[in-house]
Amino acid sequence: MAAVGPGADLPPISGNEDAVATAMRRAPEPAPGSIHFERVRSSAAVALHMHQPLIPAGGDRLETAPVVSNLECMLANPHLGDNHDAPVFLQCYARMADLVPALLREGKAPRVLLDYSGTLLHGLARMGRHDVLDALVGLTRAPETRDAVEWLGTAWGHAVAPSTPAADYRLHVGAWQQHFAALFGPDALARVRGFSPAEMALPNHPDVAYEFVRTLRDAGYEWVLVQEHTVEQAETGRALDRSHLPCRLVCTGSRGETASIVAVVKTQGSDSKLVGQMQPWYEARGLDRVELAGRRVPPLVSQIADGENGGVMMNEFPPKFVEVVRAASGSDVPLVTVREYLGYLWSLGLGDHDLLAIQPVHQHRVWARMQPGDGPERLAAVTDELRREDPRFHMEGGSWTNDRSWVQGYQAVLGPMLEASVGFHQRVAALGVSPREPRYRNALFHLLVSQTSCFRYWGEGAWTDYGREVCRRTQEILRHDFAA
Repeated sequence: MAAVGPGADLPPISGNEDAVATAMRRAPEPAPGSIHFERVRSSAAVALHMHQPLIPAGGDRLETAPVVSNLECMLANPHLGDNHDAPVFLQCYARMADLVPALLREGKAPRVLLDYSGTLLHGLARMGRHDVLDALVGLTRAPETRDAVEWLGTAWGHAVAPSTPAADYRLHVGAWQQHFAALFGPDALARVRGFSPAEMALPNHPDVAYEFVRTLRDAGYEWVLVQEHTVEQAETGRALDRSHLPCRLVCTGSRGETASIVAVVKTQGSDSKLVGQMQPWYEARGLDRVELAGRRVPPLVSQIADGENGGVMMNEFPPKFVEVVRAASGSDVPLVTVREYLGYLWSLGLGDHDLLAIQPVHQHRVWARMQPGDGPERLAAVTDELRREDPRFHMEGGSWTNDRSWVQGYQAVLGPMLEASVGFHQRVAALGVSPREPRYRNALFHLLVSQTSCFRYWGEGAWTDYGREVCRRTQEILRHDFAA
C-alpha cells in the first residue's frame, strides 16, 4: 500500500469534529471598533489566496513516490521552469507577519484577509518550514495584530465545489477547520466566519448549490465570497446592479429546501495586478455612501488574488500595500476586514433580510419552468430542455474565469476521482470506522488530495497523471484497510 511519505505524519484533518463544532457555536466576538465607520465614505478589502498542491512526486517512480508539496519539488529542482521562484513563494507565505506589525508600530491601520489551503499548510509542516507557520501563528494570536488580519475558511484540498461530490466537499470544509484549529487554536478558529471557495467556484445546479450553502452554514460560516459574474438577481435573473454592497445568496433545491448566507461580491476579474497594485482601494476612493434599507452606508470594494504568484505579487505588492495602508489609515476610505464591515452594518440595525437576494447564474431560467419541490427528475428534464435550446446554458457552475469548464475534457481524472469517492463512502460507512482512527485519516487524506483543482487546471499531462495516481492509491488503501 502506498504510504503518505517516509516518516511523514498525517495532518490533523479528522477526529476532532466535536471540538470544532464547539468553537463554531460560540457567539462571534464583537468586531473591533478601531475604525470610525460614521466618518467613512467608502472602504476596501483585499484578500490573499495562498495554495500549493500535494503531488506524488517525491521519488523517481510515480507509483511509489511519496506525496509531497509541489513547493518542495520546486525547491529541489530550481533549474526547471519557474521553480526558481520557490524561495520567494516561501517569503510571500510569511511576509504579512512582518508587514502588519511594522505598520501597526507606525500607528497605521493595516487590514488584510488571508486564505491558505490545507494542502499548503500541510506541505509547509512536512517540509519543516515551521518558521513560516510560527510567523502566521504569531500574527493570528497576538492581541495587537489579530484584528488587522481576517482568516477565511476554505476547502482543505482546494476542491472546486460544482464538480466535487457534496459529501466530499463537506469533508473538505471540516478538514480545513480541524487543521486550522490544530495550528492556530480554537479561539482563532472561532473568529473565522467567512469562506473563500477554491477557484471562486460557485455551483449553479440547484441541488448542488443548496448543499454547498447548507454545508457552510452547518459549519458555522456567516458569509461567503462570490465572483460577480457567477450570480444573478433572484427576482429578475439580471446581473447585479450594485456589486459593492453585500447580498444574500439564496439557494433552493429541487425538493424545495432553501439555505441562505451573506455574500460579499468580488468584483472585476482575477488578475493579480488588481490586488498587487491595491486597485480596490483606488476604486473605493471614487465611491460615496449609498442607500441600503433606508440607511446611508459606505460601499465595500472587495478583491482576492494569489498572494505569491506572478512578478507583481512577488515584488510590487509589499511596497504598494505599505503605501496604501499609510494613505488609507485614518482617512474616509479605509482598508477594512469584512468582519468589521458587516459588524458595522449589523450595529445599524440592518440584517441579512435587508440585503438583495441573489442566486447562482442560470437558475432564474430553471425556476421559470418548474417549482421548488417538483423534484430531481423534473429538474433534470428542465435542464436538458434548456441545454438543447441554448448551447451556452450549463449547470457546471461558475468560477473566477468565464472560459474554463471544470468538467468538460477532464474525464480522465474525474472518473477515477468519483470512483474513489464512492469507494470511500461505501467502505468507511459499511464498517462504521471512527474518524479518529489512523486508517480513516489516511484514506480521507488521499481522497481530499485527489480532488485538488490543479489536477484539472493544467490539462492533460503530468498533472492528470498525478491526480489519477492519488485516486489509485485511495482505492488501494480502501481495499487494504477497509476490507469487509
